[in-house]
Amino acid sequence: MTPASRSTTRLILVLAVAGFASTFAGRSVEPLVGVLARDLASDPHRAALLSTAFALPYALIQPVLGPIGDALGKERVMTACLAVLAGALGACALVSDIDLLFGLRMLAGAAAGGVVPLALALLGDRVPMERRQVAIGRFLVAIVLGQLSGSTFAGLLEAEIGWRGVFATTALGAALAVCATGLGFERGLGAAARRPDFGTALVRYRTIIANPRARVLFCAVFVEAIAVFGIFPHLAPLIEARGEGGPREAGLVLAGFAVGSLIYSALVGVLVRLLGLRMLAAGGAVCAGALLAIGLAGTWQADCAAMVAMGLGFYMLHNTYQVQVTEVAPQARASAVALHAFSFFCGQALGVALIGGALQAVGQLWALAACAVAILVLGLVTAHRLAKPAPRVA
Repeated sequence: MTPASRSTTRLILVLAVAGFASTFAGRSVEPLVGVLARDLASDPHRAALLSTAFALPYALIQPVLGPIGDALGKERVMTACLAVLAGALGACALVSDIDLLFGLRMLAGAAAGGVVPLALALLGDRVPMERRQVAIGRFLVAIVLGQLSGSTFAGLLEAEIGWRGVFATTALGAALAVCATGLGFERGLGAAARRPDFGTALVRYRTIIANPRARVLFCAVFVEAIAVFGIFPHLAPLIEARGEGGPREAGLVLAGFAVGSLIYSALVGVLVRLLGLRMLAAGGAVCAGALLAIGLAGTWQADCAAMVAMGLGFYMLHNTYQVQVTEVAPQARASAVALHAFSFFCGQALGVALIGGALQAVGQLWALAACAVAILVLGLVTAHRLAKPAPRVA
């Protein structure tokens, strides 16, 4: 193994620990919606918005963290954000009021916003384009494992350690990630710290948005987040309403998405060689079929199988978008990835509310059929649009 390969492997491992902790924290609340609603005397639809409370600050902090990451160093900012995340999650384990839990989830979401986007920007800085999609695909294994562990752990072990124990465990994971990033980043590779210039950052953002390719990518992840993730926090109450179980079954269904994502991570090299950008159309079709299957409201086992397919299809879309966005502004990758994450998590935050309203208004089948049409059209349109070369932003 060459020194460059060893350096890349070390970087991916460190970023993997950080990404795992961040995603583990984000996904652990979804199987607990019903339990939290009962214990904290709240409505399940309101408790489901705890996902929005995490996702929206994650999105809104991106325009700030992007320039700070470019100026102070992505490694330093990531370590500081993980420390705040650990503190907020630890406090979540102690609350007895759902309003306070909402506030702490918002703080945790804002802190988590400085992890995965900056990790992607670091991979863009350090890994050549011809190897980047595979490198990001490998990094995504940690993200997927965080999703899998967060959903499964929370669902299976809530009865043993309670939801407070779940939050305490996520705090421990974030604390371990602080140690990993604090000790694991190679010294001397990052740029020297400088004072953040938000005036320049605004000009940079306008320039990035002026790139037609960037606009396609930002709109794409906004739509995919609504169509795919809007249903996630509602699955636990839906499964309970059908009389098919509680947090355990919901956790296993949600874990199916992560299993599908792991399948993608194992196949990413082959898929890139065989499909190229046609992977977007294929991913949209797979997600559409999975959403329709969930809309039919069969057994929880059928939902789990559909979620496996949706995890595979989603990452066929999302990983391609992630790789493309690292090249729209090579001199300001943290800012470009920040706008990308801003669009994605705004979609997630809005999607929970939109799908919740649609479920009440038109029912599960028609709500998810609309999502299926949206994701299918998205895959076809972006496969066509991104096939056209576009100039980079200076």
